[in-house]
Parts: sequence; C-alpha cells; structure tokens
Amino acid sequence: MASANPERRDDRHAKRLRLNRTFFDDPDFFAGYQALRRTERGLNAALEWPAFRSMLPPLSGKRVLDLGCGFGPLCHYAAEHGAASVVGVDISTRMLQWARRENSGERVTYLQSPIEDADFDPSSFDLVASSLALQYVERFDSVCVNVAQWLVADGVFVLSVEHPTCTGTMSPDPWCRDEHGARRHWIVDDYQSEGIRHHRWLVDDVIKYHRKTETYLNTLIGAGFAIAKIMEPPPTAEAIRERPDLMDDFRRPPFLLVAVRKL
Repeated sequence: MASANPERRDDRHAKRLRLNRTFFDDPDFFAGYQALRRTERGLNAALEWPAFRSMLPPLSGKRVLDLGCGFGPLCHYAAEHGAASVVGVDISTRMLQWARRENSGERVTYLQSPIEDADFDPSSFDLVASSLALQYVERFDSVCVNVAQWLVADGVFVLSVEHPTCTGTMSPDPWCRDEHGARRHWIVDDYQSEGIRHHRWLVDDVIKYHRKTETYLNTLIGAGFAIAKIMEPPPTAEAIRERPDLMDDFRRPPFLLVAVRKL
C-alpha cells in the first residue's frame, strides 16, 4: 500500500531499523536467543508453538505471510505442510540470515522490513500468521488494518503475543516472594496503563508495548475480523512432570493466542 507521504514513511522505516540494531541484532541478545532456540527449553517450544500450530487452518495450497518470522520456523513448517507460497517478514538482519540458511526453500521468500512498514497488494494471502512479534509493534491497529487488506475474503489471521498480565507490570521482578525468595504470587500491576515498557530479556532495555486483552480483541474486531478462537495455553501435566519448572507457568498465562477470520 502506498504511503501518502513516502519521505516520512522512509524516515519511520530508517528509525525502526536503527532500533532493530540496538535490540534484535544486538550480538549478546542474538547469542542468547539462539541458545534458547537450539535447546528448545524455552516457553515458546513448550507452550506457545504447540498451541499456535493447533490454531492454524489446513495449509495445503495456501499463500502464507509470517509477520515477525525470526529464524523462520513457521515459514518452514508452512512450506513442509503444503503451502503454495510463504513470505517471511522480519526487521532483524541476523535473524533473516539464519532463516535463509536454515529454513529456506523454493516456496519460501524472506523480506527485511519492520512489520509496520510491510507492503503487499490487496488479497495477496490466504493466511497471515504472527508468533510472539506484535508486542514489539507500536501501532497494532494499523497492522490489523493492513492484514485485513492483504487477506482474501474469509482469510485467516492467527497471532500470539505475550499475555497482557505479563507485559503490564513495570516491576523488574513480577513475582511476590516470601522471606526465603520463593515465588508466592504473580503481580498484576499497571495493567490499565497501556503503552511502552522497558524490560530486561537477555539484554537491558528491550522495548515492548503493553495492551489490554480487550484492546487486542476490539482492535481486531474493528479492523473487520470475527473472533474464531482464543487460547491461553497452560503447561500439561505431562510437561510439568518432565519439567517441574513449568509449574510457575500454570499459575499465570504466559501467552495469548487469537485466531480471527476476515468478514
């Protein structure tokens, strides 16, 4: 979609790429993130990815867009399951280099762009997916409007974000602890105050945007989508037996997943 002011759009694009280099392409962050993905011990692998896969429609013959594709596992999965074409968009140079090396294929294309600046023709895709990327995007509303235009009629948008009960608090340690340091309760605080948050995750000053659950859902509805399914996946009993550390993630939901259909 063409911008009404290309010069301002280019300025925003350059600004977001500068932010990218201080976070997603930070060498320390990238090394830590790489280690998490290699061991598959993170919450993404244990909770988010199985739930996300369960929300996807049949992929055979579909044209798929992955917003915030990272290393490209979803792109690879879609291609392996018969997608006609897959486009992965990400802001990070390092992650796209990894994706092109490890998760490439004849039907997979990777593009470097901030999610907010992605530009496709109307009705280009049957499915748009975004796994744990949109909490880093300032203008969720404009992304939803764009996605609705890029999808065909009755097309599907599946997204996951960090759960708003997790992004809301501004405390560096969101657990209330007893005198021995044991975790007693998860602190839900600053929930109604939406906006930017500065967190430490692998490196200092990771920028995220907190939105209430109602904001996510109402923004999707306002962009012309019908809610099809919502998930807040807990660890299974079997997973907790294998990894007792996951019990804390049964006490509060780490992720919010939403599947919607274009009206």
